[in-house]
Formats: sequence, structure tokens, C-alpha cells
Amino acid sequence: MASLPYNNIACALALRAKERPHQIAVHCPAGTDDQGRVSYTHLTFQQLDRESDLLARGLRANKIGDGTRTVLMVTPSLEFFALTFALFKAGAIPVLVDPGMGVRNLRKCLKEAQPEAFIGIPKAHIARILLGWGRKTIRTLVTVGSKRGWKGLTLDDIRQAGSGSEDSLHYEGSADETAAILFTSGSTGVPKGAIYSHRIFVTQVLQLQQMYGIEPGEVDLSTFPLFALFAPALGMTAVIPDMDPTRPAQVDPVKILNAIEAFGVSNMFGSPALIRQVGRWGEQNDIHLSSLRRVISAGAPVPATVLETFSGLLPEGTEIHTPYGATEALPVATMNSQAILQETRYRTDVGKGVCVGRPVDGLNVAVIGISEAPIARWSDRLRLGPNDIGEICVHGDQVTQAYFNREKSTRLAKIWDPQSDRQWHRMGDLGYVDEEGRIWFCGRKSHRVIGERKTWYTIPVEAVFNTHTEVYRTALVGLGKTGRQTPVLCVELTPETDPSEWPRIKGELENIAGRFSHTEAIERFLLHPAFPVDIRHNAKIFREKLAVWAKRQKKKA
Repeated sequence: MASLPYNNIACALALRAKERPHQIAVHCPAGTDDQGRVSYTHLTFQQLDRESDLLARGLRANKIGDGTRTVLMVTPSLEFFALTFALFKAGAIPVLVDPGMGVRNLRKCLKEAQPEAFIGIPKAHIARILLGWGRKTIRTLVTVGSKRGWKGLTLDDIRQAGSGSEDSLHYEGSADETAAILFTSGSTGVPKGAIYSHRIFVTQVLQLQQMYGIEPGEVDLSTFPLFALFAPALGMTAVIPDMDPTRPAQVDPVKILNAIEAFGVSNMFGSPALIRQVGRWGEQNDIHLSSLRRVISAGAPVPATVLETFSGLLPEGTEIHTPYGATEALPVATMNSQAILQETRYRTDVGKGVCVGRPVDGLNVAVIGISEAPIARWSDRLRLGPNDIGEICVHGDQVTQAYFNREKSTRLAKIWDPQSDRQWHRMGDLGYVDEEGRIWFCGRKSHRVIGERKTWYTIPVEAVFNTHTEVYRTALVGLGKTGRQTPVLCVELTPETDPSEWPRIKGELENIAGRFSHTEAIERFLLHPAFPVDIRHNAKIFREKLAVWAKRQKKKA
């Protein structure tokens, strides 16, 4: 494995503070002025580095240090950035859980993580008390904001405890020590805590820089808080927009576009749902985003129509990049809008899957046979040939090696490689590698529909129906027992389409089904008012919930 420039990701912040001390590291919303315009507050790289040093010393003084699992529930803010880097500097292990995953999943995640400290805003502490989060394991409490009757420390207490020295504090652990526990969204199953090492974080920073040619001094607009943390490490100024990060599909496009214009944003990250929303508004209002050098969208496949619309707002030559990966392994591959719009979209539209690009440098990708059973030991004999659909597996420095406190899930998702003494990760995604070495995504393994004589994969099936101009999106589900399932297509119409047009549209979808061998057996189409989707990206469809709904519709018929 290649040597790393440093072990702890917090070292990247210290380096940037020395190189460019007076450059703004992060802008965060701080209310609105008399005319309703968003005002911002900021920290320079030097200020962020010093503030995180101060907090790191204060955390260690209060027994939040070497290996302390610490839940961090703080909204996107200057404090969020400073505390995250402070935890890394102190050698603590941040436990990052998406609050949008729901109360039941949050309780499970925090029980599994066995946190020893809890840092949160007042609302998070109230939920912790009422719902009993971490009651048996948490021994240190820190409130970011006003403490209202519960025990523990305030952020000012932490600052005071760290004020006795001005020494920089950088925990020097090994590259493979646990750096953080990041929980998956749970969009295709129970959320699981992926164990991140320092090696993984540092590799991700280096990969992003190399993949997209990111340069220090750029300005980044990230609509996903965890991704925003990469900006300071890359020497970019992070701009946090005025929005609810748990509801990207409901974002106010004007606030996003105003932030891009006000700060001269060169790099933007957003989910497909946000890109769609902002792109449509921008197209309708003839907006041109002259400062953008690249746009990155991830979390789910980005429809070609969305890429086409948003590309119309961008300067000539500016690409929208669609990296592929998962919490457990990121990045795996990347694709750009030009290649999609000029070539691969046409294969997608006829059911060949979605091309997610070639593997990133240093990552090994293989496709293996579809199986629900654990695989204990890796062998190259597991690999399928070109164009054979199977489960995508990855091996490299950005690949997590285990889940925290989930041995069964680890056995099912990991394959030990005796040559490297490291794990391959089974993505849970189905796809194939073509003759050019490109990866094509065909849907989640758990979402395939298995009939008596045929298996249907979600993405190849849905894509042919999504070409209908009045269809917003579709979702394939199966009714009946596995091995004897009947395919059913759930359909969500575009917002502009009158639902009374459904009988006509249904007939047209039936005609489309008859044109392709992999869709001709689909005879049942159900109109759904609004698909249930994941909170994190508002793009991943909860097909499990749709299957239950479709079953109820069958009983009503």
C-alpha cells in the first residue's frame, strides 16, 4: 500500500493553515438582513485550526480523547467544523449518525455504537433524555448552545479547559486505527456503523483531489455536511448554504444560486434531487453560473434529463461528475456528464443499466456471482467475465474493513483476501464490467425480482419506462414469494402531469413493455402519488415500502 502524507486527517487542516492562514476556510449562514438576504459568518484557516486546537485540548482535559467514541449531533455551523477536527486532533472517535433516519433507527445505531460521550445541540440532548439514547454508556455530556437543566458541560466550558496552552494538538495514531464510525443511511436495510480508519479519510482526500483536479484556493458549495468537511482538507473554502440538509428536494433554488453568485463558487456538491430542483428553476429563469468549474452529484443515479437541464446553466466545458460508491467504499468510480449525454444514456434507455465509469486509480473492482451467503475467502476464481451481471466487489485503501458491533453483517459484506490480508467489500449492488473496463450499475441485490423462470433487475427495467416524458420515475417491485414473484411497476408522474391522464399513460407504458425482452412480462402498472425516498439524498427509492403498498393495492382490486 502506498505511503500517506500524514496519518490523521486533521493534519491536512494544520498544513492548510500554514500555507494560507488568512483564506476563509468556511462560511456559514448567520440569519438574514432587513431585505431578507442571507448573511454569513466565517473562520479563516488559521482561526479554524486554532479553534479546533483549543477545543481538542479542552476535550482531552474532560476525558474525551484516545479512542473515546463520541456522538456528534450538531447542525452545519462553524462549531460543527471546529468540533469535528478537534475530535480527530484529540484522538477521539466521532460517531456520525444521520438524524433523518428516524427515531427507531437512531436508537438502534446509538445502542450499537456504545458511545462514551455525547456532543449535541439542545434539541439533540432533549431527544437523548426522552428516548434514552446511550443511557448505559455515555459518561460525558457537552451542550453546544444553552444547557437547560441536564447535566454536563457547555462548549464554553470546553474552551475554558483548553485555554491554558497554545500548543497544537495532533493525535499521532497509526493509519489503520479507527478514526470515526459513520452510519449508513439505512435506505436498503438496517443502518450499520462503518468503521473508518485514518487511512480511509486521507485516501479519500487524495482521490478527490486527483480525480477532479481540485486546487487550493477554490470555493466549494456543499449541500451535504459530511462532504463539506473535505473542503478545508483540500484547501477549499467551504460555503454552507441556507437550507435543511435533510430535505434537499425541498431546497429553495434562489438561496443556492445566490450563494454560488455571492462567493464565486467553483465546486458544487448536491444530491440528484437538489440538482433537479435547482436546474429546473435556473432553466426557467435563464440563469448562468459562470464561476462553476465542476459539479458533483452522488447518492443515486442521476437521470440524463437532469444532467441535460443543469448543464444548460454551466459554462462551456464545465462537467457534472457522478461518482459511484457507498459509505463503506468511496469513491469507487466516476463518470462525467459529457460521456453520459453523448454515449451511455442511449444504452441506459434500452435497459443496459447505468454506466458509473471506470474504477478510480488504486482500486480493484470485480463482479462475482449473486449469492446471499457469506464468502469467507477471496479467490480470483470468483470473478465473472465481461458483461456478466453479478455483485460488484471492491478492494483498496478507501474500503472499510468491518462494521462496528455487527459481526454477522461484516461476514456477509466482507471477503478476506489472504494476499493483502485485507477485506474485499461486497457492495450489495448488481452490475457488470464491459469490455472497456467500465462499471454498469443494475440495481441493488436486495431489490431484484425473482420469478420462476426469470430474474428482473430494477435499473434496466425502470430505465426504459423512465423515457416517457410524463413519467417522473418508476420502481420495480415483486409480489409473491421469492422464486415465484410477479413483477409490478410503480409509477410516479411528473408534477405537471394531470393524474386523470393515467389511463392513457398506462396504455403507452404497456406498449413500451412489449418492445423489450426484459420487460415484456410486466403487465401490472400502479400509479403512486409520491414515492417514499431516503432522507439523506431524497433520491434512493424505498422499494421495500412500495412492495407493501403494491400488495395492498392487489387486495383492493
